[in-house]
Amino acid sequence: MKHHQGNFTGVGKINLYYQSWHPQTNPCAIAVIIHGLGSHSGLFGNVVKHLVKAGYAVYALDLRGHGRSQGQRGHINDWSEFRQDIKAFLKLIEAQEPGYQRFLLGHSLGSIIVLDYVLHYPKAIQGAIAMAPPLGQVGVSPVKLTLGRTLSLVMPRFAVNVGFAGNQISRDQNVQETFTQDSLMHSLGSARLGTEYLATKTWIHSHAANLEVPILMLHGGADEVARPEGSRAFFKRIVFPDKEYYEYPQSRHAIHRDLDYQEMLADLEDWLQRHVHGGTVLPFKRRAEADEYMFG
Repeated sequence: MKHHQGNFTGVGKINLYYQSWHPQTNPCAIAVIIHGLGSHSGLFGNVVKHLVKAGYAVYALDLRGHGRSQGQRGHINDWSEFRQDIKAFLKLIEAQEPGYQRFLLGHSLGSIIVLDYVLHYPKAIQGAIAMAPPLGQVGVSPVKLTLGRTLSLVMPRFAVNVGFAGNQISRDQNVQETFTQDSLMHSLGSARLGTEYLATKTWIHSHAANLEVPILMLHGGADEVARPEGSRAFFKRIVFPDKEYYEYPQSRHAIHRDLDYQEMLADLEDWLQRHVHGGTVLPFKRRAEADEYMFG
């Protein structure tokens, strides 16, 4: 596996960090990872190893205000900053590796960024993967949400601790133990980020019928951070025929770092392989013990 690190300029001349991983031979396609709130590009080791082994190149950036990128921790002025940063990142990837199919893969808040992006630019990528998108009720107290709405108008940069307990993220004890020890992580969200997220979530739901790219949605049934009911509701509103949704009953928020992550990665690889190079999308036959929340 070959690893590369670099930087590029986002909107407002913010310096953004990214890294990429490549197989030893030419990749079959490119997966572009967008992390969630407080996270960073280095927390997707399971996904990276699996996809690179399967022949994919993987790119991941640290969002503005996250990880090694510049910007106030957990703050944006407007949601369009995320959108334009992703646009610049995809342009960089195309310049480095022209002609490859690209699939956007978001986790948590990153899934909201991905869904918003593909609704605005449906021809920019060949498919989207939304892991644990917070499209419904979230594990943030109503008091904090109300406070955020008020402060967004008068003190938009005011940051609130929206951190979650390690056992809400994963059942894996090792993940829980390192959750509070990672110096690149944070648990902050500004008042403006909060209101921009809520407005974008509402907009995404109202435009579900306009989605025109192949989409795979993956969610943990035991996710208390971003409850799966929101994903189910959004999925049912999508009229584009190439859509699939899989739910893992015991998994928590970080489904890529939970105890059954290998099952999720197998589903992810299967979906990608059926969408690379414009291949025929055949019905996905799951195991006999497939749970009730698997739609295709």
